[in-house]
Amino acid sequence: MGSNAPAPVPLALAPPYLLFLGDTVEPGFAKTAFGLRDWAGDRCVGEHVLPGAAVTTGLRAMSPVEARAAGASTLVIGVANPGGVIPPHWIDALAQAIEAGLDIASGMHVRLVDQERLVTLAHRYGRRLIDIRTPPPGIPVATGRKRTGKRLLTVGTDCALGKKYTALAIARAFAARGIDSDFRATGQTGIMIAGDGMPIDSVVADFIAGAAESLSPDAAPDHWDVIEGQGALFHPAYSGVSLGLLHGSQPDVFVVCHQPGRTHTLGVPGYRLPGIDEVIETTMKLGRRTNPAIRCGGIALNTGDLDADTAAALFAVQRERHGLPVADPMRGGEAFDALIAECLRE
Repeated sequence: MGSNAPAPVPLALAPPYLLFLGDTVEPGFAKTAFGLRDWAGDRCVGEHVLPGAAVTTGLRAMSPVEARAAGASTLVIGVANPGGVIPPHWIDALAQAIEAGLDIASGMHVRLVDQERLVTLAHRYGRRLIDIRTPPPGIPVATGRKRTGKRLLTVGTDCALGKKYTALAIARAFAARGIDSDFRATGQTGIMIAGDGMPIDSVVADFIAGAAESLSPDAAPDHWDVIEGQGALFHPAYSGVSLGLLHGSQPDVFVVCHQPGRTHTLGVPGYRLPGIDEVIETTMKLGRRTNPAIRCGGIALNTGDLDADTAAALFAVQRERHGLPVADPMRGGEAFDALIAECLRE
């Protein structure tokens, strides 16, 4: 990329965090809260939920006043619901957090700075309203130019099933092996964890691929960018984001993420998930447009709901079926080591 390309969006949230879950009943929509709990747990002091909530992070339940007394500085909206909306009945709780002395951070598409009551209170109490999904100005149209360095992208059969966790785990594994690498965040939770990134699903469609190019610029030949995937190529709502990210990332390697037992698209009734083979085939076909050497490095399964023996048996079945390493990155072990080795294979 040229020198005028914008750098990843920096982020300065003041820890510790109180995670706000609202009245969420679908765990898949609380991925921001779970991501921060699992990857930035040292920055989280507790959670705050509203009546009717059926999801919990397992952290201590706290009111904003209690969280402030415990040292919290920021209430983070830990929900990523369809459309990224802030329901009107959440405003009272967010207002109370400001009054208790907390900043508010949100990864929603609906912006905190457009909520008149919250803006008024933030000015009155000297608190910040931080909208994570704010792309930088000056994002260029993609050039398709081949960049130096190496890139890995996580893709999925659906949204909210492990693309971020897989990318973070792979980046951590690369670092443990002494490999020069960076995790490149493309969503609100990843940006909160990493401290910077590109909110790719908030970029105007014509510039998505260009934003991905900006996020992962030219690098040393042996440097790896591990890029967090978004959406899914087969998702009836989010496929455009996924395709732009694929073309702009120009991955040398991709890893397919899937949650066993999930059969239909999250939040979109009536749409069955594609098979892993179909995702591999389609990603290869579309990805070759900007990187003819693209290849699949393996399959990452989210087996958090399975016991170890059942997960291991599933890995074996899928490994035989697809001829690729299969692992749960959060379980690690020899299966994950094999996946890492395949990703790094020259």
